[in-house]
Amino acid sequence: MSEGVRPLPLGLTARCLLSERAVTVPHWTEKLVDACVAPVIARTEGLRARRMRRIIPAVEEFAGYYAAATPEEMREATAALRWALRKPGGLEDVGAVGSAFALVREASARVTGMRHFPVQLMGGYALLTGHVAEMATGEGKTLTATLAAATAALAGLPVHVVTVNDYLAARDAEAMGPIFEAMGLTVGLVQHGQSPEERRAAYRADVTYATNKELAFDYLRDRIALGKRYGELRLRARRLSRDQGPAGQLLLRGLHFAIVDEADSIFIDEARTPLIISGEAAADERLEMAPRALEIARTLRVGADFTLQRNRRRADLTPAGTAQLERVVAGEGWRWQNPVLREEMVTLALAALHLFHDGEAYVVQQGKVAIVDEFTGRIMPDRNWGEGLHQLIELKEGVEMTRPRVPQARITYQRLFRRYRRLSGMTGTAREVGRELWSVFRLPVVPIPTARPDQRRILPAQILPDADAKWRVITRRCLELQARGQPVLLGTRSVLASKLASEYLTRAGLAHQVLNAVQNRDEAAIIARAGAAGSITVATNMAGRGTDILIPTAVAALGGLHVIMSERHEAARIDRQLAGRTARQGAPGSFEVILSLDDALLQHSPFAALAGRIPGTRGKLLASRLAQRWAEGIHRKMRHRLLQHDEQSTKLMSFSGRAE
Repeated sequence: MSEGVRPLPLGLTARCLLSERAVTVPHWTEKLVDACVAPVIARTEGLRARRMRRIIPAVEEFAGYYAAATPEEMREATAALRWALRKPGGLEDVGAVGSAFALVREASARVTGMRHFPVQLMGGYALLTGHVAEMATGEGKTLTATLAAATAALAGLPVHVVTVNDYLAARDAEAMGPIFEAMGLTVGLVQHGQSPEERRAAYRADVTYATNKELAFDYLRDRIALGKRYGELRLRARRLSRDQGPAGQLLLRGLHFAIVDEADSIFIDEARTPLIISGEAAADERLEMAPRALEIARTLRVGADFTLQRNRRRADLTPAGTAQLERVVAGEGWRWQNPVLREEMVTLALAALHLFHDGEAYVVQQGKVAIVDEFTGRIMPDRNWGEGLHQLIELKEGVEMTRPRVPQARITYQRLFRRYRRLSGMTGTAREVGRELWSVFRLPVVPIPTARPDQRRILPAQILPDADAKWRVITRRCLELQARGQPVLLGTRSVLASKLASEYLTRAGLAHQVLNAVQNRDEAAIIARAGAAGSITVATNMAGRGTDILIPTAVAALGGLHVIMSERHEAARIDRQLAGRTARQGAPGSFEVILSLDDALLQHSPFAALAGRIPGTRGKLLASRLAQRWAEGIHRKMRHRLLQHDEQSTKLMSFSGRAE
């Protein structure tokens, strides 16, 4: 130990195993206050942004000292900072935080050559103080997060940096790891397919990179291991004994501080569906009924016997359909004489036939049905739909049916992330959902200015009569852009659409590469080539959030990357993320929207007929935007219902101590 550096206070390095915030069900009066306060919070973003600027002079005060410091002096300063930050109120001390940020910035400049901009200092301070930092795409959110993560880790908090997929988690851990290591901090990475021992080691690191799904399932595994018998004091006693019991099997060290990348995706888009750990069930009557249910569903007529709610992926029998079903199964086995069970199975079969399609909701790979995440465009391994739906889809596709699953533990992202003692997030698209982020997670949004002026050019949008006309126009645009040497990123909503786009480009003789849930093995190489002169890349949302397409200087002179959006997504924020692939960090680039009247989002909304009757492009584009807002409203209601269900579960099961 260097002279003058005091030892750390006893107990600060060993945080409690079950540390997490207690989440209570709000009283109706609290909800009323929330409804009044949320709009005010959303409208005071500028005030919060100005408050974040105070960190800049606090950092610059120490900049000269650290720039001249030797490696030994840097180590001494780090040890001294650990002491200062671990004192009560250390993370609220602007002077101590400013010194820590200056140290992180200098360490980053020395080991990676990247030095944080002043606006990134603002973003890091917003993260440390429990906000959602809205930073334009390409402004360096990954580097910004190192400021808050390293400072909190020096204060003794285990930090989880959470992102949306394994690719980004591995990329960020590898790129940012040297910064943490230069400060004497350890870095862990949690990936799909790791053993419990590997996961436990990763969570023991000072800073751990993980995806939201891996983190949530690891938390549920810990809940299953603990059961209902072990409280915090008992776990502490176990740790002192040789027989540690469940304490020795836990993966996580509690929920201390989470920095959530792509916060709107995780907190909003993916918050509609709970995460469930399930085990294989014994023989199930649904499995035996599945073939007959699918056979009956194929005979029913849409409109007459059943209706479809495509945005909710739900089928409903009409009175005529219910009567028809009763006639068809008359005299069959006893299972089919139960009206509730037979109607449930047939409506599931109808959904499997008409609402879940190969190349959109799932892909068939190696004789298995693999679910595709609609928000990220990636395959979700080891995930199944419940209630027999997955088996019906397997039967429809002619692959071997898996056994039904029985839920063992369940949690929502709303419940999980509200349990963190400290929580923050960052994204390029948060303002639209600022009220919801505050109401559910108590996270106010802070807009962070860009380091350089934005040079993105938005070209006039087009909407064509049908899909064929749309793809022909897109093909011609790609041909023009490739001829002049400008790279193109063509964004599609689904695997099926990316294959269709590829067919049109191939027929036109245009060389291109495809990135989707099926063709994903060379993802890093495809992204690396996407900015090359004259390249054309067709991609689903896999090339959306977090993807950094590097543009050579010669390509920038030609106008930079040109992004074409071929279909609106169900949230305008996802469209903005696609647009954010171009013109990053002040570089030139352009964005163009080319749609058709038979795009699924418009056709499955109440505005389809309106779009067909309105003359002119502007009116049709307005109808398309209204369809998008309609879908956003449906999803907002779904998230609200899930949150209400969570609160009801908490009330009903409060006697057990846990609602999972």
